[in-house]
Amino acid sequence: MKNLLLVGILGVVMSVSCSTVKTAKTAQTDRVEFLKLKGDWEVTSIDYDKNFKVKPFDEGADAKCFVGSHWRLIPNNYSGSYTLSGGGACPSVIQPIKFEVVNGTEFKFKKLMEGSKAKAVTVGYSLNLISQTTDSFSLEQNVPSGSDNVRIVYNFARTGMK
Repeated sequence: MKNLLLVGILGVVMSVSCSTVKTAKTAQTDRVEFLKLKGDWEVTSIDYDKNFKVKPFDEGADAKCFVGSHWRLIPNNYSGSYTLSGGGACPSVIQPIKFEVVNGTEFKFKKLMEGSKAKAVTVGYSLNLISQTTDSFSLEQNVPSGSDNVRIVYNFARTGMK
């Protein structure tokens, strides 16, 4: 009976310790993905079905306004911003954000309005990190439109700070 109890306790300890190692490795992988995204980026192009009118991230601006936008990502405190330079029909916007990379493949961010705390903001955006090199990455967003989804791909190029 003692042996059976000992084996049971040992099994529980082993499963908990293995689970902790797996969680630590996932967190470490996510941290590496954060560090790769650190810096200044520019949206070089946005690919989507042009039959749809796309206004990303509830800015009220057409997708073309985001081409050339500047994104600063600071992983040590999960903060950043994006800037639309404006001109023509495009607004001038500086938008602070909080972001995270989940499981090394999901880029999530939420917009911070002036005077709001990140923990008080409950809605945001989730995009898939579909490719990444030292100097570029692409994010994919699937937006529902009627009975279909519109696939939008944002292509980024590094402009500074590694």
